[in-house]
Parts: sequence; C-alpha cells; structure tokens
Amino acid sequence: NPGFIELLHEHRNKLSVCNKICYAVGGAPYQITGCALGFFLQIYLLDVAQLDPFYASIILFVGRAWDAVTDPTVGFLVSRSPWTRFGRMLPWVVLSTPLAVLSYFLIWFVPPFEEGKVIWYLFFYCIFQTLQTCFHVPYSALTMFISSEQKERDSATAYRMTVEVLGTVLGTAIQGQIVGMATAPCLPGPADIAAGLNSSLRLTNYTNSCRPRSEPMGFFQGIKLVMGHGPYAKLVMVFLFTSLGFMLLEGNFALFCSSTLGFRNDFQNILLAIMLSATLAIPFWQWFLTRFGKKTAVCAGSLSVVPFMILVVCMKSNLIITYIVSFAAGVGVAAAFLLPWSMLPDVVDDFQVQNPDSTGHEALFYSFYVFFTKFASGVSLGISTLSLDFAGYISRGCSQPEEVAITLKVLVSAAPIGLILIGLVILYWYPITEERRQGNRKLLQELRDEADSETDSTELVNMI
Repeated sequence: NPGFIELLHEHRNKLSVCNKICYAVGGAPYQITGCALGFFLQIYLLDVAQLDPFYASIILFVGRAWDAVTDPTVGFLVSRSPWTRFGRMLPWVVLSTPLAVLSYFLIWFVPPFEEGKVIWYLFFYCIFQTLQTCFHVPYSALTMFISSEQKERDSATAYRMTVEVLGTVLGTAIQGQIVGMATAPCLPGPADIAAGLNSSLRLTNYTNSCRPRSEPMGFFQGIKLVMGHGPYAKLVMVFLFTSLGFMLLEGNFALFCSSTLGFRNDFQNILLAIMLSATLAIPFWQWFLTRFGKKTAVCAGSLSVVPFMILVVCMKSNLIITYIVSFAAGVGVAAAFLLPWSMLPDVVDDFQVQNPDSTGHEALFYSFYVFFTKFASGVSLGISTLSLDFAGYISRGCSQPEEVAITLKVLVSAAPIGLILIGLVILYWYPITEERRQGNRKLLQELRDEADSETDSTELVNMI
C-alpha cells in the first residue's frame, strides 16, 4: 500500500521536540556574539578604543568582507572533508568553538599601546569571523541531514530561528544594559542634537547513518555548480537585497534613536523591544508560510516593515510612539530571520531532483548563501560608517552636525525601502512554487525508496 509506506516513512523521519530543541540550541551562541558585535562594536571602536571613524569603517568592512570570503572556502573544505564516526559536520563545530571564544574575548580587550591598535582589532576580528564560519557553515548545513522530510526540516528551522532570536534578545539585553550603564562622557560638538551610539543589528540531533556520496571537485567548479542552479541564484539575489535593506535599518537604528530622536538613555531598551517582538512573531510566520506558502510569506514579511520605516523618520521625537513602532517593526525582522533559512532546503531539494547523480553538496549551498548574507552585512557597515564620516560624525560628541541626522534618516528609511523593493521584484521570478516543492518532495521520496530497495537487495544477495 503506497499510502501506508509513505506514512511509515514520515513516522520514521519524524523529529521529536527534544531533537529539534537540541538542534536549535546550537544557533544561540552564534547569534549572541553576532548581535553584540553588530550592535556595539562600532561604538566600542569609536568611543572606547577611540579610533578615527575612517579606521573603524575599514576594520568593520574588511572584517566582514573577509568573513564573507571564508564562507565558500569553508563550505568547499567541509564538502571535501572525510566522514568520521561523528559525521562530517560535527568535528568542525567542536574544534572551532574554543578558539572562537578566545578570539572573541580579545576583540573586546583594549591593548596597552596606541600604535598598532587598528591592526590588533582587524586581526582578531578577522580571526573570530573565520572561526565562526567554521562553526556556522557546517552547523547550518546539518538541516539537510536531520530529516529527509520537508515538513520536519521546516519545523526544525522554526525552532532554530526562535532560539537564535532569543539569542539576539540575550545579546541585546546583556550587552545593551552594560553599555547603557557605562556611557562615556560626551565631548562638546557644533550641532544641536545629542550623540549616542553607532551600532549595527544584527547539537544537535545529527544522524550519521545517511552518508550521501560526495563527488570531489575543485573550488571554482563548486562555485559554478551552485550558482548555475537558477532557483538558487534567484533566491540568493532576493535575500541579498532584502538582507542589505534590513541590515541598513538595524545597523543604524540605535544611533538614529540616540542621536536624531534624542533617546540617548533608552536606545538599548528600544532595541530590546524589537528583538522581543521578533521572538514572539516567529511562530506566526511559521504558521503563515505553512498556510499561504513561502513566497507569499517573504513578500508579506518584507513589506510589513515598510510603513514603520516611513513613520519613524516622519514623526516627531516621542518615546512611546518609538516603542510602538519598534515593536511592530520586530514582526518584519522575524520574517527576515526565519524565511531565508526555511526556503534554502527547498532549493537544495530542487537541485537534487534535477541532478540525482550529484550529491553531497549541501555545505556548498549553505556556505555561499552565508557568503552573500555577510557580504550584504559588510556593505551595510561600510556604507553606514563612511557615510557618517563624510557627514561629519563626531565620536562621543554631545551634538552632531545636521548632515548626520539627514544621513541617518536615509540609512534607516529611504535606502532600506528601495533595496527591499528590488528584492521583491526579483522574487516575482523565483520559480519554486508550493506545487513544485511538493512535486520535488514526492520525486525525492521515490528516489530514496529506490535506493533503499537496491540496498536491501544487495544485502540479501550477500547473505545468500
């Protein structure tokens, strides 16, 4: 009975709540450290290490660019690494973690010398980003191995995104309150608004029984392989633009609140409101994509934040309204967290259907996606800090030039809206509909059943 066999297969691949939680917890440290760096590294470099804004922008941009380059490199190395009794991914996760902790500590350490500070922060920032990549690429690629069922993978991804958003809440709350209580005295400046902070927003149940065949290939051959798959290329472009828009908003919102709106003592609580809202909205978006489809969810989630981007720059300074707008904007942030990672397994499945003899490339697909995401982050940080430098931003200034306020309004409203709209135009041509996704699921199940049948026949022959 085909229906009974399919039901049996789904039951066999069903993940328990404990399985999903164990997998999801692995994403928390990555988000906690990433959130702390994203929100507070700029202000740390500008006002604690007291670097020139130009050098701070160089550190942030080069560090992010280096981070982006390491993603496809690590993905390539992971795809070529041998299987062990712990699997292919887990050794990378375990071995990179302690070194990442050490390098993270050294980023927040002020060296006892003035000459060479830029080199110090650039070096340890790049080292930390490399080690984080060695953790995150194999960890995120595990999604394809924890279950062969799309529904279970989507559910596990929702658990993971919930834990990761909770991680950002912890990172924002803990480091934000520390920064809020330890605000350095400001220095007099020429403008008429208070300056605050410049910031940027930002196992496992692993089964070793399923070992896909891995075909050794060169690095550039791997690039051609993943980028040559049309749906993947379109998906990457969609989230390259939408991620850049959200990162510009999130990366400059704290400074906008503290400097332009004048909420110098409340910015960390406003950020916390955004992340709490995002945490609460994750289950809603999981339900929404299940009910209406992932493509519709991306469109609705991306557009939901646009009215609040416009409102926040048009309204007068009002703390209560700012909290309300921030809480509402967190709903869109939740969509930005969940939906890309929920759609990526569908693209990998689509590739496997079209290329049944080419397997074992999951790490490449995930690493190149992370590469473009971090590229967007690096671009947003570089643009933001250089724009503020050109506008005349004064480190620790009690007041800022009017040009800084105008620049911040563009960075948190006009520019993100334009980038999000470009991403949604590209989404219109994204070919994987719900019908195609379900068709891929059935085809892949048939291929797995075929492979299982061949394996059983071989074992029977060997026994005879």
